[in-house]
Amino acid sequence: MNESIIKTISVAFAVCLICSLVVSTAAVSLRDQQKENKLNDRRIKILKVADIYNPNLSIAEQFGSLESKFVDFNTGIILDEYMNLDIEEYDQVLVTKNPTMATKVPTSEDIAIIKNRENIGKIYILRDELKNIDKVILPIRGYGLWGTLYGYISIEDDFNTVSGIEFYDHKETPGLGAEVDNPKWKSSWKGKKIYKNNEVALKVIKGKVETDDLQGSYKIDGLSGATITSRGVSNMVEYWFGSSGYSLLLKELNYES
Repeated sequence: MNESIIKTISVAFAVCLICSLVVSTAAVSLRDQQKENKLNDRRIKILKVADIYNPNLSIAEQFGSLESKFVDFNTGIILDEYMNLDIEEYDQVLVTKNPTMATKVPTSEDIAIIKNRENIGKIYILRDELKNIDKVILPIRGYGLWGTLYGYISIEDDFNTVSGIEFYDHKETPGLGAEVDNPKWKSSWKGKKIYKNNEVALKVIKGKVETDDLQGSYKIDGLSGATITSRGVSNMVEYWFGSSGYSLLLKELNYES
């Protein structure tokens, strides 16, 4: 009887061990593929916001038409190199956990609720056939209702007109705040203006933008039933295009052009 119980336990242990080894091996072998899939998903968002995505072409080939650059938030200067880091591997969100590579945002200024802002960001530039800047794609993030929304916004060559917006990660409520993924709502951003009299004026309002509104070029339709998410997106735009975000960069680009 005891021998039978020992055999049963031994067999069960062996089966569990084998299963755990199979699962572990699969997880390790799939890790690189999962990482690549996540990277490609983000690249597709960048290509879409730049309005150059073609599902019939290689993602890597299309992404190669963009220039990846570092940007110093304290000066607005674009950098080709930073601390010998590989720009393709550089994660500007991850470095916010490193106090030597990020700056704590004062509570009074942290309208996007990001807590820490990276000292060096990463942007993407799309050039035309004459090698002039056609669009600039800028990462943005900010807190909505349930968590932080992460996305990209593209700016035309006047450095004030929105070309597109995309979010690649968020925790907003389906049918409400998650309408940030609605193609119709995203398309409404195209052509909107960010700055008025050198101040960030673009906001997501409550309700619809009236067609005869003289300030309509600075307004985005609110997300129905998602007031807090709408406010979060407005705060995100105000922060990232303010003095702590991309305003210095855009001034530098405008000056150079």
